[in-house]
Amino acid sequence: MRRSDREQSLEFSLALIDRCSHGVAALSTGEDTPYCLPLSFVRVDNCLYFHSARQGRKVDLLRANPRICITFVGEDTPAFVPPAMYTTYYQSVIVTGTVLEVTDPQEKTAALHALCERLTPNDMDAFPAAVEKSLAVTAIWKVEMDHISGKAKLKH
Repeated sequence: MRRSDREQSLEFSLALIDRCSHGVAALSTGEDTPYCLPLSFVRVDNCLYFHSARQGRKVDLLRANPRICITFVGEDTPAFVPPAMYTTYYQSVIVTGTVLEVTDPQEKTAALHALCERLTPNDMDAFPAAVEKSLAVTAIWKVEMDHISGKAKLKH
């Protein structure tokens, strides 16, 4: 990290991941252009989970190369600081890791429950019916995080 004065703790980084509604995942295409897409994640211990369809470009890329890089942005506030400075106050985390497809029905259900609880906590009464209907057609992916790097420029 070039600006080590802006490096943040692991606790800061995990808290930011837990507050963000999504992260942007970068996948390797094996060609010159990476593939990036926003995904909803939930963190359970040192793993991130996300869901997807069982087929498609993302699934093909993950199966071909399970390495992933995910960026979370918690704040992005451009500012003018008198008398003559423009800046941006920000909070971000970059995670690298390896993606594994979750096939165990209990782990899939637990991951979906954690994701729904995080994103739609007021609608959990419908979870049992929804998971029964969609579990077989939903892919769940687990990211084993091996590097977490938090950075911020905070207002003083």
